[in-house]
Amino acid sequence: MNLILSTHNVTLTKAIEAHIVSRITKLEHLDRFAINARVTLEHDKTKAPERQFSCSIQLAVPGPDLFAEDVESDLYTAIDLVAKKIEQQIRKRHNKYKARKHKVASRTKRSRQEKGL
Repeated sequence: MNLILSTHNVTLTKAIEAHIVSRITKLEHLDRFAINARVTLEHDKTKAPERQFSCSIQLAVPGPDLFAEDVESDLYTAIDLVAKKIEQQIRKRHNKYKARKHKVASRTKRSRQEKGL
């Protein structure tokens, strides 16, 4: 998966980059078909202290892309929370796919049971 990092008023250090890469690799394990991840980090000094750091992730996957954004007082917290939101979206999408796949099988099983009675 390709990782695209962009920053706005944030100095990208090795520690921040390593933290983002570790979170994205966890997402990659959940959805192996992910094409690329675009991470945007922003720092706005004019906002309230508890809303200064913003992190957003756009995950390109087959079908509609996944997007999540979070605003926090700490950059690392924002990264963690936005990765958690994307993880929830991946799990929801996967569960929907599994439910759709098993819906037909359960319907045929139910019809067979009704015919047997």
